[in-house]
Amino acid sequence: MTAKQPARLALPGQVVLVLQGGGALGAYQLGVYEAMHEAGIHVDWVIGTSIGAINAALIAGNAPEHRFERLEEFWHRVTDHTRLDVAAWPGLGPDWDKTLAKLMIISGGIAGFFQPNPASWFGPLARLGVDRASFYKIAPLRDTLVSLVDFERLNAGHPRLTVGAVNARTGAMHYFDSRDQQLNVEHIMSSGALPPAFPAVRIDGEPYWDGGIYSNTPVEVVLDDKPRNSSVIFSVQVWNPAGPEPESIWQIAERQKDIQYASRTESHIARQQQIHRLRHVIRELAKRVPDAERNTNDVQQLAAWGCETTMRLIKLAAPRLDGDDQLKDIDFTPAGIAARRRAGYEAAMRAIAARPWEAPMDPIEGLSVYSADEE
Repeated sequence: MTAKQPARLALPGQVVLVLQGGGALGAYQLGVYEAMHEAGIHVDWVIGTSIGAINAALIAGNAPEHRFERLEEFWHRVTDHTRLDVAAWPGLGPDWDKTLAKLMIISGGIAGFFQPNPASWFGPLARLGVDRASFYKIAPLRDTLVSLVDFERLNAGHPRLTVGAVNARTGAMHYFDSRDQQLNVEHIMSSGALPPAFPAVRIDGEPYWDGGIYSNTPVEVVLDDKPRNSSVIFSVQVWNPAGPEPESIWQIAERQKDIQYASRTESHIARQQQIHRLRHVIRELAKRVPDAERNTNDVQQLAAWGCETTMRLIKLAAPRLDGDDQLKDIDFTPAGIAARRRAGYEAAMRAIAARPWEAPMDPIEGLSVYSADEE
């Protein structure tokens, strides 16, 4: 059953949704968008990496009344509905059904998403080329996206869509933006081409990989945009840099993933706060320059570094769930998907109820941060 969307809720500035990559963890983003949909929060710009890019394309590539149902349909298709009867194997613990399900995904893939690549059986030294050397093929994802995303609407400009990918040859991060160019299914797939699981996707002859290996939380895209616009930014984070001290190699592997794919979110936001404050300081200083000098070319060029925009960042961080381990990003089981969706919905509803965009802001700061998990 799809969620009914009420009248549009007015917010102070453009509404931006920033979505991290994280495989099955992206179900948390489904819950976040469900809450926004129900609250009447219309998104003006969606920015995503990896699974975040896929969710973003499903939002940007559908009419407002169909966006949530298309997201829901995608997650239904990629959920592993295999039923494992662990009672048939005496002695197995209660969590073995999830472990076995993950092992089956590793060996057989996910319908509508990815499937084993027989070429990988030649071994890790086989020179297959960057767009064939992978453990899985992603042709099923192409079919799924083509069936669920209207690329003509996606390129119509509202909401704007930006997806991040990294050039596998140069190592440079690139953001493909519907404001600047026509996007197609390859742009979305390139953002989710995580090596060595998935092959690089070629765009204009260049091979691209998942942008998450370079920057998995592209909040800076909004704050460095030209021209900048006042924004309410929902930053949806599915990896947590902070966690319990690991005690085993298995737990260490999970913590390493958390830290790597959280992409230094906190330090990036802190630096952006400093930069935005400096922009506001420049604006205030320019006001104090005498009129005769303020209108000179040199002063105007310097004053152009100033800014009057306000940025309100709302952080929605996915919680750690019972049973999470280093394979949580391939937990496409119905229970795992449902739990993450519910967590995203509840966190977003708390944030929306708090209405942080109405809180007073120091005019010299310009960038405020609200964390839903601190309520």
